[in-house]
Amino acid sequence: MQVGLVGLGRMGAAIAQRLRSRGVDVIAWDIDAAAAARQKEQGIRIVDGPTAVASAADLIVSIITEDSGVRRLFLGPGGFLQAPVSGKLFIEMSTLRPTTVRELSSEVVARGARMIDSPVMGSIPTVREGKLVALVGGQTEDVERARVFFDHVTRRVIHLGPVGCGDAMKLAVNLGMAAYLQALSESLALGARHGLTLEQMLDVLSEAPTANAWLAMKKEILKGAPGDMTMDIRTMRKDAMSAVASGALTGVAMPVSAGALSALSAAVAGGWGDKDLAELPHFFRDAMVQVFPQT
Repeated sequence: MQVGLVGLGRMGAAIAQRLRSRGVDVIAWDIDAAAAARQKEQGIRIVDGPTAVASAADLIVSIITEDSGVRRLFLGPGGFLQAPVSGKLFIEMSTLRPTTVRELSSEVVARGARMIDSPVMGSIPTVREGKLVALVGGQTEDVERARVFFDHVTRRVIHLGPVGCGDAMKLAVNLGMAAYLQALSESLALGARHGLTLEQMLDVLSEAPTANAWLAMKKEILKGAPGDMTMDIRTMRKDAMSAVASGALTGVAMPVSAGALSALSAAVAGGWGDKDLAELPHFFRDAMVQVFPQT
């Protein structure tokens, strides 16, 4: 099987190597020449752009960062749809606004190809183990066709409805994470102001009804130790912004989400955008101490 892949960041590179380890022929490209070169050194066939990827493979996966970049990837000069794509299947794994993926799907279908959206739940170790959870929107026959790819990288494929439903679900998941992070940030800041240590608070929160696997995994980072990056603050800000914008389009009020977005935006503006999500409570405590000094 040949799979075209565009996007060789942390997740894309892990997917490329997982596929390669399973005997899949991967044809890839990334706008970052250094990222592409690293994958070439590890046995991935690199071509000179999205058009070349779409020309060479019948199943094309894309996993990049944001909506405008994905639009260029499909519709821009040298993009996927500059290639003859009739009969091909596109699996869009980026986390997008549902409206974006629906618009792109219409363009893809007009050219005789098919498209599903499939953002995933999981991190780099999950990819390496082939245990991602795919949140999929698309026609049933297209989802079934994509299983030759999903079988290599997922433990579960959840078909949620037509195109756009996968991204709607992923935004809902990440929005819950953003709201939890903001609540955790405020909880730790409040406790610290009243003389509690991080160790004490995290020990108690690990036993509280709100305890979860993420908190257990990130406890040491929350205490200030270094740890593995899973998702950076800038990306979560992008997803929260997409969720709030999508809510505005459909008449859903999101006051808690807007507050979380404000805190994420402040962290990005403060130079913390490339740090792991678990660093947000640290930023929040520092920022609050500066804005509201203790008397």
